[in-house]
Amino acid sequence: MSDPVVVSEDLGGGVLLIRMQDRANKNTFSDPLILGLTEAFARAGARSDCKAVVLTGYDTYFSSGGTQEGLRDLFDGKFKFTDKDLYSLAMNCPVPVISAMQGHGIGGGFVLGLFADIVVLARESVYTANFMKYGFTPGMGSTFILPQKLGIALAEEMMLTADTYRGEDLQKRGAPFQVLPREHVLERAIELARTLAEKPRVSLVALKDHLVAPLRAALPGFIAQEIALHELTFHQPEVRDRIEALFGR
Repeated sequence: MSDPVVVSEDLGGGVLLIRMQDRANKNTFSDPLILGLTEAFARAGARSDCKAVVLTGYDTYFSSGGTQEGLRDLFDGKFKFTDKDLYSLAMNCPVPVISAMQGHGIGGGFVLGLFADIVVLARESVYTANFMKYGFTPGMGSTFILPQKLGIALAEEMMLTADTYRGEDLQKRGAPFQVLPREHVLERAIELARTLAEKPRVSLVALKDHLVAPLRAALPGFIAQEIALHELTFHQPEVRDRIEALFGR
């Protein structure tokens, strides 16, 4: 049997590690990965002994975003990105979530990490909001969370240009995250999680609820706007051509 694409590990002391490890698909949003993440976060949230969650990937990949098949299905109108809600898993988890983005975060994969409460990036890894590379406007709450976490100027640049940025580039541009050599990212994230886990769970849950309440309240409006923009931009023939020609490059 092949290894599961999402595994959870109890690190003790109230810290739970969730690792995405779909090596065959480079942690794109395959159905098994989506299901695995959804179930892993549900289990973490239901555990009364869990005080902090660390989300990470494998080797040089954190998450590569949508699959080519998924983008084709979005183009064909077979589903909307809201049908498979990954983007709010970390934000809606009752305990704090740290994204240890040791590897590349591409498109929706980068957005997935940004919805965590604390973010740690790798100097060498590539991060991009590359939706416009394919000719359609950003989704998955990108237009909301990127400005919230990175600031409006850098977020607009990333989304409009669809350029790639290494962690060290984002650090130089003022991204308010810890940026470390790749081999130290997970270690640092676990250290932070253990620091959180020293606090009472009731207090952690209460404070997170308070801190993210404005984000939870504002996000649905942005999601609705992104869906409307997809109706306008996603179904252009050029978008299908770009999905076929540029995916994975």
